[in-house]
Amino acid sequence: MIPNSTLISSISPESAGVPGSGILEAVTYGWGRPGLIPLWAGEGDMSTPSFISDATTRSLAAGETFYTPNRGIPAFREAIARYMSTLYETTFSPDRFLCTIGGMHAMQIAMRLALSKGDELLVPSPAWPNFNGAAMAIGAVPVDVPMGLTGENQKGRWFLDLDRLAQAVTPKTKAIVINSPSNPTGWTATLQELKDVLSLARRHGLWIIADEIYAQFVFGGAKRAPSFHDVMDDDDRILFVQTFSKNWAMTGWRIGWLECHPSLAQAAENLIQYSSSGVPTFLQRGAIAAIDHGKNFIEHQIARAHEGREIVCNALGRLPQLSFMIPEGAFYLYFRVEGTSDSMSLAKSLIDRANVGLAPGTAFTKSQDPWLRLCFLRKADDLKIAVDRLSAALSA
Repeated sequence: MIPNSTLISSISPESAGVPGSGILEAVTYGWGRPGLIPLWAGEGDMSTPSFISDATTRSLAAGETFYTPNRGIPAFREAIARYMSTLYETTFSPDRFLCTIGGMHAMQIAMRLALSKGDELLVPSPAWPNFNGAAMAIGAVPVDVPMGLTGENQKGRWFLDLDRLAQAVTPKTKAIVINSPSNPTGWTATLQELKDVLSLARRHGLWIIADEIYAQFVFGGAKRAPSFHDVMDDDDRILFVQTFSKNWAMTGWRIGWLECHPSLAQAAENLIQYSSSGVPTFLQRGAIAAIDHGKNFIEHQIARAHEGREIVCNALGRLPQLSFMIPEGAFYLYFRVEGTSDSMSLAKSLIDRANVGLAPGTAFTKSQDPWLRLCFLRKADDLKIAVDRLSAALSA
């Protein structure tokens, strides 16, 4: 029998090498504290609306509790095609979509399609840490490519440094992940930036894994963010990952979808078969209701994000020790605090001193600068209290 102390050394190197989540470390530290305002996670504070839950309840009552097609029931895939056709003002075939256990599962399937052990994945950074973790879990190598900053505090923007991205390409590079609008920075790619990335990918035969889950959370009057759908050809190597979590307040449901060229669907279906074997029908019924009846709810969510951005940017923008670029999309404020060097210690300190939970920047970048991420998809009263507490703690 192997002693317990050596068990960890006996598991696969890929499993052993997957890093822990810096976000969860902060959450664990502050979890359950009375009166704490949790702005650390990538979710709002609204529960799933009843028209979605009721559809799931009806499905359960009807006995829809059996195995499902791995790609998703036809009605689900048809609903996704309707949604996408409306959002992008073009026609999508249901054959492009496969139902997954949330966006994270879609990301894992996309990476398994595009990457093998030892392959490199370019990740513009700061970035959602799950990109790196998912790549490492299959033995691929994430390569952080720092984003650029242009302009002065609150008057500039993050941008994708195409020179850095091109210089990071090696013979081992097989894919680029692009998250726009971005978690955590709020960077939203321009149409030209997407064209430039696509040109680079075509030139080197790279896959693009596109995370556009915040597409409708944009500021400035646009209906949605620019998308690779606006610039791609049908045979481009692009895999899209999506989720119901953000638009419809369904983070705990764990349902999403992968979009790919129909010629790849069988390979993707096989990977679903050997990972989850499909998503329960009753969850898919709720997702269909979200698409068919959720337009007003999404508009309400977006309006709350607009208000939340105004509250936190106006309040924290008065602090001279803070600097940030006003987010162009998504629902996060990513800000730097001068005079400190350890964002995890700072996040824990603010839990202690302000009773506000933020995500540490070390979860999103290897940079030593002290960044923090704040989620502002929350009711205005909570945000006002939170920024007052943070202002007092950071000014002390």
